[in-house]
Amino acid sequence: MTKRLEGKVAVVTGSTSGIGVGIVKAFAAEGARIVVSGRRKERGEEVAAEARNAGGEAVFHQTDVLKPEDCEGVCRRAVDEFGGLDILVNNAGVFPRANFEDTDADLWDRIFDINVRGPFLCSKAAAPLMRARGGGSIINIGSGNAFGFYNALFAYSTSKSALHAMTMRLARILAPDRIRVNWITVGWILTEKEFDIQAGEGHDPEWLKQHEAHLPMGQYNTVEDVTAACVYLASDDAIRVTGADLAAAAGMGIHI
Repeated sequence: MTKRLEGKVAVVTGSTSGIGVGIVKAFAAEGARIVVSGRRKERGEEVAAEARNAGGEAVFHQTDVLKPEDCEGVCRRAVDEFGGLDILVNNAGVFPRANFEDTDADLWDRIFDINVRGPFLCSKAAAPLMRARGGGSIINIGSGNAFGFYNALFAYSTSKSALHAMTMRLARILAPDRIRVNWITVGWILTEKEFDIQAGEGHDPEWLKQHEAHLPMGQYNTVEDVTAACVYLASDDAIRVTGADLAAAAGMGIHI
């Protein structure tokens, strides 16, 4: 069976935990060569080794998306290591809880710097490298919270709304270069970090299990839902798909 990402080179930001690790593994299984990135060197090296042990090619590049030079460096690493860059997944993000009244300027800036400025810097660094390859795919990991209302995630939700808007604008700007820019709406996924947050709010696994029945499809979203969407948008199956809002969110974040 043909691997859908054979010969393609990818950078996945925030790929030392959660969804990012799942994307790396899925890309490796489909034949991509991957630059794993994040701030935690030891964990990043482990993820890259896991991808290699699974038969893929991967290296780790320590990256803080708050730093323009790091965003440029991780994209340049793809060229230096594998000869080019075809895919960028802007996955790095933070989602601290705070309602409108408790959101101060420092928290607002931190969330927007990582969730919006980071993808902007990485996309800007990646675009000329993709242009040199005759095209590419930029995938922004979004959230159903961009279209809904939950006061405790005020700044996070607003940052994801901004990322959605940037996705659509870049899709138009980069279309002549055959660089596709798409967004994936993500719902409620029970990652390790999410379990920690829910525990901090007094919600145990039994509460989470009972709450599942009240979700739109009666199920939580999964990492595999998101990785399948990423593989599709990164592959030539989506060669003419740009400016898309792919809702792989188990019914959450539906908007008109």
